Amino acid sequence: MKTNHKKNKVASFAEVWECPRTRNKSLHTTVDFFPGEVLSSFGAREILTKPNYLSVQTAEHQHILLDPEFLQYINHSCDPNLYFDTTNMIVTVLRKIEIGEELTFFYPSTEWSMDRGFDCNCGSYNCLKIIQGAAEIPLDILLKYELSAHIQQKLDI
Repeated sequence: MKTNHKKNKVASFAEVWECPRTRNKSLHTTVDFFPGEVLSSFGAREILTKPNYLSVQTAEHQHILLDPEFLQYINHSCDPNLYFDTTNMIVTVLRKIEIGEELTFFYPSTEWSMDRGFDCNCGSYNCLKIIQGAAEIPLDILLKYELSAHIQQKLDI
């Protein structure tokens, strides 16, 4: 059964889709992107000392609520198409993204210990099934991903 998502244009390159059944929201592109391109810069609309389910970790004891706010709808995937570069405060494209594709990133690439773990249903071939933050993932798996500087520092790599 195909669901007709409610779509809300939030930027020149993206729209938020809301599933009418679950009310879950996701960010989708309205243009093609290519590896290495910058999707967006970002900053903090609020700085927190502890994570919450909407925050992105930018340093060992610093978590931010994203500005622009619509970036909070970039959901997790174990096969992400984006990377949050928390050093340069930009979101970069990892692989070709086509119009309509959901924008995703690997949460443990920025999160050492998450506010709440969850069962992953991304459906990718290499899905980790349970996402709890980088501290809970074996190093050999983490090294397959782009990782924020503060995660690399914790791993001593």
